[in-house]
Amino acid sequence: MSVKEVPFKETSGELSSTIRYQAASGKLGQVIIGRLLPGTDVIEGIEKICKDHSIQSAFVSLSIGSLQKATFLLAMAKEGTKLGIAYTEPIEVPGPIEFLSGLGVVCEGETEGELETHFHATFSNEKKEVYGGHLVKGKNPTLATIDLSIIEVKGVKLGRKFDEETGFVLMSPESI
Repeated sequence: MSVKEVPFKETSGELSSTIRYQAASGKLGQVIIGRLLPGTDVIEGIEKICKDHSIQSAFVSLSIGSLQKATFLLAMAKEGTKLGIAYTEPIEVPGPIEFLSGLGVVCEGETEGELETHFHATFSNEKKEVYGGHLVKGKNPTLATIDLSIIEVKGVKLGRKFDEETGFVLMSPESI
């Protein structure tokens, strides 16, 4: 995998920068439309569906549902880190929780056959307070339903690796 760098200049002339990216080209595979039943953890449910359908790399969208509680991490300012941010300790919001939206990626884990899901969501509680962040695996049980779409990506390995530049574990797409 290589990082592409393309010179870029704003038309206003104020900003001169370089566009940098990592990318791999693949094809869409299976499309799974499903529902997580009451008591099922969001991330564990996504990973079980993927394993049962032999999916190693996918994009996931959750559109409708509710949670018994929500547990998530949030990026906060932190001096001394490469980007000046770090994730908080897990934040738990008691339910009932209205699930508003969520997007994520399912990647191959470091151990063969293992999956790693990175998922961000927005949700609200009964006080009409809205929250959002990175969901914690095993800590977000479905209340009534979570409706989801899983879109498999073939020909691309979506992995998560430590990135020296940022100090975070980030998606690292590779053509296969």
